[in-house]
This record gives sequence, structure tokens and C-alpha cells, in this order.
Amino acid sequence: MCDRERVTARRHAAEDLAAEHSAVLGGLLREREELLATLDRVAALNGTARLIRESIGTHSGFVAELTGPEQAVIRWMSGNRTDALQDLTVPIGQGIGGRVLALGRPVKVNDYVSSPSITHQFDAQVRGEGLAAMIAVPIVSGTETVAIAYAAMRERRDFGDDAVQSLEDIASEAGRALKLASVAESDRETALSAERLRMQSALHDSVGALLFSIGVQVRNLHEDISDNPALESRLRRLEGDVSAASRALRESLLALSESSPERALPVELAEHCRSFQARCGVPARFVQLAPVPRLDAERTGLLVAAVREGLLNVEKHADALSVVVSLLPSDDGVQVVVADDGTGHRSEDTEQPAPGTGMGLRALAERAARLGGRVSLVRDEDDGCTLRAWVPEPCRRR
Repeated sequence: MCDRERVTARRHAAEDLAAEHSAVLGGLLREREELLATLDRVAALNGTARLIRESIGTHSGFVAELTGPEQAVIRWMSGNRTDALQDLTVPIGQGIGGRVLALGRPVKVNDYVSSPSITHQFDAQVRGEGLAAMIAVPIVSGTETVAIAYAAMRERRDFGDDAVQSLEDIASEAGRALKLASVAESDRETALSAERLRMQSALHDSVGALLFSIGVQVRNLHEDISDNPALESRLRRLEGDVSAASRALRESLLALSESSPERALPVELAEHCRSFQARCGVPARFVQLAPVPRLDAERTGLLVAAVREGLLNVEKHADALSVVVSLLPSDDGVQVVVADDGTGHRSEDTEQPAPGTGMGLRALAERAARLGGRVSLVRDEDDGCTLRAWVPEPCRRR
């Protein structure tokens, strides 16, 4: 094979590799988009609106979701004839839904537009939908009202206690469904964050490395060719395409790395455990004992730093056979615990690190104190050690 044939073969191989791995990149990014499609909460509320109408036998059922502590927006409707009530904002105290928000209990009216027990800012919308008798009850998830359930008829009616109780039962089921949806969403977000990290690593190690290799090969071909202007031009175009693909890959890796800190917390802690185990050969397990409230970046960073410091101490001093890192809600805040079964020497074995020892722990304790939190490291009865770091939820300092 002559030099020109070898050059042509190498160029075609480089082009084929670029096309193949561009397809891989596109497939991975489409997979990422599919992971983002989660609609469980919407399905629960939309299903509640249908269930109200079907179970109670009313002409219409609809649900307003709270968008703030003192207002809700009607978003899900069943049996409606118009869009008069769709996306209607209901402030606290206004109309039947606003009265439910203010009182925290069911409210019913025989005829909405003539009732003296409610305000009438929304009479035009209610007339437009042709509604008269109405019941509204709060939907509670945990201890907080998160939505309002409505049942309505197109004529005057005196709703009895059975109808109110039926609507309350449906609202109670909806509240439980929303709580489960919230936990599932948190789990999905954690899994999604882990998948984003996996995809980021896979893209960097495979597609990124191959694009770099293709670029090197193209540059080497430039050096081998000095008397073929047409091929030189095509190689320059190919080099430009590889460069553009590399930029697109970097942007994709950056997008995959973007994640809100509070959602990334369980993923970060699990990754630190995996890294510690790979580095030291000591089994390290991450356990999230219950869903935790969302924290801001500063509090999240402190908890991650505490786990990192705890694992580093185990690595340096503990001579441990296993480590468990726990994440849990605690005392109106969030706590992480790093517990080992080591028997090695520890200089930091008191509630607060002694002066002159445990610089990392002292810095963490001071940082936590500024946030109203605390850090402690104690020796357990079985010679293991336990590091605890706790921070209050934002605006709940102690």
C-alpha cells in the first residue's frame, strides 16, 4: 500500500470513529432527557380531580395547588365545560378556597354567588363555568396544607355531612399520595444525580478520549502530507469538526455536572463512601435513614466536608474493618454520622477536639457553629469512633 492509500485509509478511519462516537454522544444525551420526565405529582392531583367527580357524583371536581403559604392556583379540573377557572389564583381568605386556606377546615355553600359566608371576587368565573353548590376541603401532606380539593354542582344543593366526609376521605388519600410522590421524586432525583455522574464519567472517559485521539491522528496526518492541497483542506475541515465535537462534549459534561446542592447531597456522600472503599479496601456503606429537608449550599457543603473529614480520620488512624455513613433528619435539621469499628489510636476522642489537635475537626466545628450547628467526635464503648455533624434547617438556628 502506497503512502497516499495509507493516508486515505487513516482519514476514513478517523471520520468513521468521529461519526460513531457522535452517535453515542447523542444517544446518551437522549437517555438523559428521558430520565428527566417525571410527572407523578401531576398524575396524583389530576387523578384526584377525576376521583372527586366520579366518587361523589358531582358535576365537577377540581384541585388547586398551593404556590405559596397564602395562595393556591386551580390547575386540575374534571367535568368542566369552560376554562373560566383554569389557572385561577386564589389568595387566602378569598372565595371558598381562600376561606379553606384561612380556616384549615372544610367549607360548603348551597349557592356560590349568593352565599353570605364567602367573599365574591370570583363570581364571574363561577358563573362562567355554570356552578352553584360547592364544597372545598384542605389536602394535607404530613402536617401542611398543600392543596385544596373542590366538588361542585351546577344547581343549588344542600350538601350533607356524607358528601363532606367523602370529599375529606378523597383529600386524605390525595395527601398520602402526594407524600409518597414527594419521597419517590426525591429518590428519583438522587438516582438521576447518580446517573448524571455516571454518564459524565462515561462520556469523558470514552467519547472524550476518542475525540482527543482522533484529533491527534488528524494533526499527525497534516505532518505526513505536504504535497496534496485538496487533502490538506479536507483534513482541516475534519480537524474543525473534531474540535467542534469536543466543544459540544465539554458543554454536555458541564450540563451533566449541574445539580442543585441539596439534591446532590445523598449522591455526594455515597460517592465519598465508594471512593474511600476503593482507596482503602475497607467496606464503606452509605445509608439514608429517611428523607431530609432541603438545605442551602453552605449547609450542604458543611455536611459533605464533615463526611470527607470523618473518612479521612478513619483512613489515617482507625485501623477499621468497616465504616457506615448515615444521613437523617434530626431535631429540625439534618445530621450526618460517620461510624467505624476501628481500634487504632485517635487523638480526637472527645466531644470537641482538644486544642492543638484535630485541626480539620476544629475548623469544621467553628464553621458549623456559625450556622447554628455542631460537630462532635467521640470514642464508642467498642473502641470505634463516631463523628456527628448537625446543621439546622435555614432560619432555624439554635
